[in-house]
Amino acid sequence: MSTVNLDGSVTVPTVDAPQDILALLGDRNTLARRPAFHIEEAESPADMAAYRELRRAAFVQEQELFAHHDLDDHDSDPRTVVLVAKDPEGTVVGGVRLGPVDDGPDLGWWQGGRLVVARRARGPYGIGAALVRAACAHAEAEGVLRFDATVQARNEVLFQRLGWQRVRDTTVAGVPHVLMRWPIGRIAALATATKAPLGALLAALAPPPGFVGDDGAPVPGTDVIAACDAIVPSMVERDPEWAGWCAVLVNVNDLAAMGAAPLGLLDAVGARDAAHAALILAGLTRAAQAYDIPVLGGHTQLGVPAALSVTALGRTDRPVPGGGGRPGHAVRLTADLGGSWRPRYRGRQWDSTSHRRTDELRTMTGAVAAARPAAAKDVSMAGIAGTLGMLAEASGCRAVLDVAAVPRPEAATVGDWFTCFPGFAMLTADEPGAPPLPAGPATGAVCGELTDGEGVGLRWPDGEITEAVMSTVTGMGTA
Repeated sequence: MSTVNLDGSVTVPTVDAPQDILALLGDRNTLARRPAFHIEEAESPADMAAYRELRRAAFVQEQELFAHHDLDDHDSDPRTVVLVAKDPEGTVVGGVRLGPVDDGPDLGWWQGGRLVVARRARGPYGIGAALVRAACAHAEAEGVLRFDATVQARNEVLFQRLGWQRVRDTTVAGVPHVLMRWPIGRIAALATATKAPLGALLAALAPPPGFVGDDGAPVPGTDVIAACDAIVPSMVERDPEWAGWCAVLVNVNDLAAMGAAPLGLLDAVGARDAAHAALILAGLTRAAQAYDIPVLGGHTQLGVPAALSVTALGRTDRPVPGGGGRPGHAVRLTADLGGSWRPRYRGRQWDSTSHRRTDELRTMTGAVAAARPAAAKDVSMAGIAGTLGMLAEASGCRAVLDVAAVPRPEAATVGDWFTCFPGFAMLTADEPGAPPLPAGPATGAVCGELTDGEGVGLRWPDGEITEAVMSTVTGMGTA
């Protein structure tokens, strides 16, 4: 059967086989614009074999870097990911592998390597660069916070053009190489998006001296601590009961970070109708009962866009500041690792509270008051690293966080855990050897220290420190 092409010509098939629909239509322009390759994750044995054959041809036969083969332990690690480039016929014409650096727990430190492109496919197609970009995107999607690659010195320019940073010279198989690092700005971007505008916005206000940057504030002339927090309107709209629960949770945590015993709550609710308001208040009521805190009153308005804020009142005559840290203090994270990712908020909200009994919740929220560290902040939407930056900023310090020592649920990647809202998690700073927080079911560990300077560094098992936050987080200054 002949085909009339879009340009009026006629094509007669010479074989009786399935054909591309664009070819059958004679759409030559679209066919001509098809990419020369596409990239996918290698899953079949055939794709893996083809990728390894390209490596053997390039690294053993062509470059003579290895005597017989270039296989190593990473090739047998089930966590290693291989991305391959295929031409329009499905032939593997390039590939790259990436995965965790060692065989221990995945700490979010990955390396890429064995980048190869078939000799016939090198040149104008840009397959190598595309594979590198795909590897970077895949690593970040997997929650990686450090991504390194050891590249041949002659390829350093390519990687620099793609945005990689040079770390140092090294040698592999007797050949000069360069250790390169892909800059992952996930933590800094979160801190910037959630907290960076605060300094300028709040410059005209005058918080009590010693408590700049705290989420709660001492009421002058009393032993009362007041805190106020609002929930993102989109969350109130689409998940009203969970929003109600979280409105109590975040305010109680603010009081807990200052060592205050809760007295009561006031709520302000906006909803499109009574049914929506009822769902918000149901979640708020359930949380207030779970934490055993009375709702003293508030305000409700219907026929308006979704909105929810809660004011919490607590009491202590010795509030713990967020800015009480000093260089040399040890940093401790105390977090409830129980629970799981909240449905529809995977990687962003860890629900460690909705399944807890009242006595467990009260023990955790009373832990700072019991231990009285020099400084404390509950982990907010800026995540663990961003919140630590806020504590360090208020203390006039820099913070260094030991990635391997941070308590973390098995179900959370390091990238997700360091940037999510973790339910109950408290960062404290105190003299080395200070007692841990008596936080019941929560897990605590010393995982860093405060030093001179500013920002937050991540310290990895090899001793390398990468910068998570380069400068101050809020711009509000020291307490």
